[in-house]
Parts: sequence; structure tokens; C-alpha cells
Amino acid sequence: MADAFEDEMEERVVTIDEYIEEVEAEELEADLVLGGDEGKECTYANGYMKRQAIFSCLTCVPQGNAGVCTACSLTCHDGHEMVELWTKRKFRCDCGNSKFGDFTCKLTSDKDSENINNKYNHNFKGSYCTCGRPYPDPEAEEQVEMIQCCICEDWFHEDHLGLNSVNEIPRDEEGEPIYEDFICQKCAPTFTFLKHYPSSIMSRPVLANAPQATDTNPNATVNGSAPEGYSSTDPKPDSNSKGKEPMNDEDAKCKLGKDINVIPTGSEITGTMFLSKKWREYLCRCDTCSTYYAKNGVEYLIDKEDTIAEYEKMAKEKRMEKLQQQEGAEMNFLNKLDHVQKIEVLSAISDMKDELRNFLASKQDSSDPSRPITSDDVRGIFDNLRKKKQRLL
Repeated sequence: MADAFEDEMEERVVTIDEYIEEVEAEELEADLVLGGDEGKECTYANGYMKRQAIFSCLTCVPQGNAGVCTACSLTCHDGHEMVELWTKRKFRCDCGNSKFGDFTCKLTSDKDSENINNKYNHNFKGSYCTCGRPYPDPEAEEQVEMIQCCICEDWFHEDHLGLNSVNEIPRDEEGEPIYEDFICQKCAPTFTFLKHYPSSIMSRPVLANAPQATDTNPNATVNGSAPEGYSSTDPKPDSNSKGKEPMNDEDAKCKLGKDINVIPTGSEITGTMFLSKKWREYLCRCDTCSTYYAKNGVEYLIDKEDTIAEYEKMAKEKRMEKLQQQEGAEMNFLNKLDHVQKIEVLSAISDMKDELRNFLASKQDSSDPSRPITSDDVRGIFDNLRKKKQRLL
């Protein structure tokens, strides 16, 4: 037992720089999931948001047909049994509405009795995939990574995608995903029309020793000729566009060259689909196709802000803005001090750095540099700083 404890302690040893990097990485990961939401205000007033982090409280709503925003998960449901759902589109915070009985939201008490446009699936009960297992799965020896369908937003185990082999999942030679979106078997029949676009919008696995195509343009020809009604010279959409672009002459012309409404859907077996990078930018935006998207509730596909990439980009921008504000607050604090006060603050910071540097140097020179830092070590650092200040006074 003693040996095992020592091994465990040795594994925990990290440098200060490594610790700071780990903390910053964890903060960034949290910001990406939460979209930069600091969890201070309920998002109910924002209506059905394009995308936000959502949580399900099984303590308050065991049947799993309600979702709450980040702020409510922290303020109203602290200590409850929560299911983290990552992000959901077009969702409005349910906290404190009729589904919660007598429970009232502490942040926004005046809410409609129900958000009729919210959509719920078995994820809200803590179940995922066609197998309906929880994640993490307490019965699994090893937690397997799951893939989210960009339509129904359910999560699936790689071996439950309806594929002959997990090797059919598009990855590069190092095993990293090379697709942008995935559409599950259940949702795929509605998107049979995608088969009428150039095949290059579909992502394929990279096969070892196979020649790789150098043209990744989804407008590229298929078998030597462009698909019917789809010109290989059509201009690419602006990758910097935000949301749905205003209609122009190119948008008015249907890229499919046929009425999307007469393309059979669900009449053939349509397997899992993996879509290539930026595939949404090449979807037709003519009136007929746009109406079809709206009728089938997938008009978000031509809204760039719906993508996870855009959501994470927004989170990074918010994080950068927050860090800049913190730096600005520190500078404002210093600017408000007189000359003597500034010298004292900067001197204290310098003393702290010197003390930490000396402590780390002493650990490197000690007989056991791998010994973990204890609370006594930290108290010793501050005791030394206090004694130094007393000597100066």
C-alpha cells in the first residue's frame, strides 16, 4: 500500500509552468463548451438561442423533459443530479416553469409555463445512442468516444453507427477525424438530396497506400463531368459570411438543377453520412430549396452561426475579450495609485516571484526533487515574505 501511495504521489508531480498550462487548457475547454457564458444570468430573456450549453436536472424533473441554462444549473440546481448535455440549438431555459412544479427560478421568476418550441430526446434522461446507455457508462471497462449527429444532436458509439466497420469512419492516417459533421441513420433519409451534390461533399476514410485527391473543392466534377444542373464554375460562397446571406443572382439559381421536393426521401436505405469540411457553404440557397429546409425544420443548415466551429469561435473571442478586460482592470488599478504605492505593489510582486524562484531552485537542488509541494511549503513561502517585509519596516 505504501509503495502504491508513493507511486501515485510521484505521478502528481508537475512543474509550476505545467500546472498553469493545464489550468489554462481546462479553462479554455470549459469556455468552448459553455460558449463563453460565465453563468451569471439566466438566458431565458434571450429566447430560443441559436446554440447554448444546456443541462437537465433529474432531481427536479426525473422524466427528463426539461433543460436549464448554465447560470441556472449553478445557482438554482447546485447539488442536484445534473446531466450535462453539451450544446443544444434553438433552446430556451425551462428552469422554474410548469415542469418544475412549485420550484421557482432564482434568477428569472417570470417565465411562460412551457417553452413549446424546445425539443427533447433521451439525452435529457442521461441516455445516449441507439443502445440507450449513460455516459460515462458505469458498466463499461473503458469509456468509448461518442459522435454527435448534427441533426437530432443525439450521441452515438462508433460501433453503433450502422457501419460494417469503424474503419469506415473518415479519419486521416493518424486516426484523427477528417469530417466536419455526421448525420445518423435515423435522420439520413430526409437528406437524400445530398446524394445529388458532388460526391466530394461526403467525407471518406483515408486508405493506406491509396492515391489522395489534391482537389478538395466541393464544386469539383464527378467522373469527369459536373452533376446535372451544378456548374463546376459556380463561385464559392464567402467563408467569412455570418448567418444566411442576402439572396443574389447565384443564390436564385438552383444548384441541384431539379426540384428538391420531388427527390425521393425515405424510399431507399440511406446509411450514415459523414460530411466534409465546410459542406454547408455549398448547399443551394434558392427559394425552393430554402423553403424545403424550413418545411423540414433544418433551415439552420444554411446559417453559419449554427455550426459548432462558429460557436467555439465565439467562445474564444469572448475569452480573449475577458482576458483583455482583466489586464485593463489591473492597469487601471495601478494607474489610480500614487508613485509610492505603485513602487510598493510592484516590489511585492517582484518579491513574490523571487521567493517562488528560490523555492523551486531549492527543490531542484534537494535530495528528493520529486517530493510534492505541501501546504507547509506554501506557508513557508509566505512566512519568508512576511519576515522580509518586517525587516524592511
